[in-house]
Amino acid sequence: MNERIDASTLSLTTEKMICLTRVSKTVKGGRKFKFTALMVVGDGNGHVGVGLGKSVEINDAVNKGIEDAKKNLVSVSLKGTTLPHEVVATFGASQVVMKPAAPGTGVIAGGAVRDILQAAGVKDVRTKALRSRNPQNLANATIAGLKALRTVAEVAETRGKTVQEILG
Repeated sequence: MNERIDASTLSLTTEKMICLTRVSKTVKGGRKFKFTALMVVGDGNGHVGVGLGKSVEINDAVNKGIEDAKKNLVSVSLKGTTLPHEVVATFGASQVVMKPAAPGTGVIAGGAVRDILQAAGVKDVRTKALRSRNPQNLANATIAGLKALRTVAEVAETRGKTVQEILG
């Protein structure tokens, strides 16, 4: 599960900016401004990545964020257009609850969580962001939750049983 996914083999059609922040450092001559761009890339078919880029120029920060996101791709287990099961993920002070939904529900999510789920190809899901709403921590919590998802076939394989034995 910890194998790196080669971005060159996928057609990453979605590149979206989650947030752009201007940060400043006060030095003797005044303030120095830089930008941080939190970016998400995905193929809409179960692969998504989040990356952070920092630079003096906005375009450079965005490009660095996209490259970082391509290095941090994860594979997402999907069940049709939704998630296989409910998951609660935490990163830092942020917590995200993601629940599968019936077809036609849409992506009920906000901010960073919505962008990541859409880039991954999830069409029907209900989510709730709890505790801190920091976009960077929410993005990392969402990725952690998507990594934790497993289908029935994957669970059966790890337990050495058949799918019918798992479902009862």
